[in-house]
Amino acid sequence: MRITCFLFVVFFAVACAAARPVQPPERPLPASKDTIDPVIPGDFADPSVIRVGNTYYATGTSSEWAPHYPLFISGDLIHWKQSGYIFNKTPDWASSSFWAPELLYRNGIYYVYYTARKKSDGISCIGVATSEDPEKGFTDRGIVVEFGKEAIDAFVAEENGQWYITFKAYGLDDRPIELLGYQLSDDGLKTVGAPFMLLRGEKKKGMEGQCIVRRNNYYYLFYSAGDCCGLRCSYHVNVARSKTLKGPYTPFEGNPVLDAFDDWKCTGHGTIVTDKKGTDYFLFHAYNKITDVHTGRQGMLARLRWDEQTGWPSFYPVPGEPVRGFSDDFSGTSLNAAWQWDFRHTQPVSRPGKGWLYLSGTPGPENRTGTALTIRPFYADYEMTTAVLNRNPALKGLTVYADADQAIGIGVKNDSVEVWCVKDKVRSVLRTVKINGALTCYLKMTVMEGKPSGFYWSNDPHNWKAVDMDGTGISGFLPPWDRSSRPGLQQQGTAPAAFGFFRIRYF
Repeated sequence: MRITCFLFVVFFAVACAAARPVQPPERPLPASKDTIDPVIPGDFADPSVIRVGNTYYATGTSSEWAPHYPLFISGDLIHWKQSGYIFNKTPDWASSSFWAPELLYRNGIYYVYYTARKKSDGISCIGVATSEDPEKGFTDRGIVVEFGKEAIDAFVAEENGQWYITFKAYGLDDRPIELLGYQLSDDGLKTVGAPFMLLRGEKKKGMEGQCIVRRNNYYYLFYSAGDCCGLRCSYHVNVARSKTLKGPYTPFEGNPVLDAFDDWKCTGHGTIVTDKKGTDYFLFHAYNKITDVHTGRQGMLARLRWDEQTGWPSFYPVPGEPVRGFSDDFSGTSLNAAWQWDFRHTQPVSRPGKGWLYLSGTPGPENRTGTALTIRPFYADYEMTTAVLNRNPALKGLTVYADADQAIGIGVKNDSVEVWCVKDKVRSVLRTVKINGALTCYLKMTVMEGKPSGFYWSNDPHNWKAVDMDGTGISGFLPPWDRSSRPGLQQQGTAPAAFGFFRIRYF
C-alpha cells in the first residue's frame, strides 16, 4: 500500500524513538591503484561535455535508472561533482533506454539532445530539452528526430553559422549503418529539409557515437566502431575528415586513434571540449579490464595532440584520482544526488533528514525484489554497511541489484536476519538467523570481484557476526549488458524501512 510522508512520521514516532545509531569507525583508505583512474568513476557511459566560461558540464547515459542522465560539474576536467540530473521526471513521451545525451550551449540557452524509446511503439528517437541553468533542471521539448527503426546518438555541429544534428541510423536494419544529419531550425527544436549522409559503415559492423570538430581547415568526424557493451565488447575510436561538414569524409589510415590502453578496454563514445588555453580534451567511456562489466563503462579523459604536418590527432590519457568511498548520514532534507532506482519496476517513497531515511515504495506485480535505492559502484571489491532502525514484517537492508529479477541481499524482517536472492525470476531465502537485543540492527555485506562474498549482522557496529553460508550457493550473476550491478538499500513489504546511514568502502 502507498504510505505518505505524513504517515511515515506518525508510524515511526514511537518505534524510532531510539538514539541515532553509532556509525562504524572509519577504516584505512585503499592505497592508490597503479593505473590511470577515471575522472568520472562508475557507470557513466556515452559521456558528453561542454565548457561555458570557467565551468565544465558533463552528462551521460542512465539507461533504465532514474532520475535520468546524471549531471556533473567541474572547474578543471579532473575533479567532478554531481549536481543532479537532467530530468527528475520522465519525459511524457519516453518509456525506457535513456541513452547518449549530448549537451550544447548556444545564445544563452543550454540544450540536451537525448535518446529514448517512445511509449507508443518502442522505437528509439532523439528528444531535446532546454534550460537557462543546468543545475535547476531541463524542460523537455519533445522529439526532434524520428527516423526508421531507430535514431540514436545525437551530436550537433555548426558550419557557417548553421547548426546541424547528426545521428546513427539503420542499426536495426539488414544493411550498413550510416551516420546521417539534418539541418536544425533556428531555435534548435526541429529539423529542416531532408536528411543527408555523413558516413556509411560496412554491413554488420558497428559505427556510432560520433563527434565532429573543425580543426586545421578540416571537419574531423570521430566515431566509435565495434561492439559497445558487455563481456564481448570491442569498442574503439576511429576518425575521418572532410573539407565540408557534409563530406565526403576520408578515413585516417592509422585508425583506430583510441583503443585499449593500460587497464582499460572498449574505449569510445565521447565528445571533445577545449579549455581556455586552447587545448583539446576528449571525455569518453571505457571498461576496466579487471572489474569488467561489474563497474560498467567509466568516464575517462584524454588530451589531443594535432600533428603539425599531417593534421591528424593522437590521444594521451589523463589520470583522474582514486575514489575513497561513499557515505550518507541522511542529515539533509533531500535525497543525495548519488541515489538512483530502477524506474521500470518501482517508484520509491523516501524521506531523509536528521539522521534517518524512511523508505517504502510501490513495486509492480512482477517485482520480486521490492524497492531498491542504489549508487554507482566505483570498484568491484567493497563492503557496505547500514543501520536498520525499526522492526516490522517488511524486509529492510542491503542489496546488490542488477534488475528486479537479479538481486541479492541481507535484511531484517521482524526478529530475524534474512539472506535472500532473486535469480531467473525466482526468489529464494538462503539463510535465516534469529536475532535479539537492541532495536537497531547493523548489517554489512562484502563484495569481491563484483560478486557477493559475505553477510554480517550485529547489535553494535564493532562486533560483527557472520551469517554461515556454507553449502548455500551465492554465486554471482552478471549485470545487464549495458550497465553494472549496483549496491544500495532495499525494502520489501507494506511497512516502511528506517535506515540510520549508508556507507561503502572500497578495498
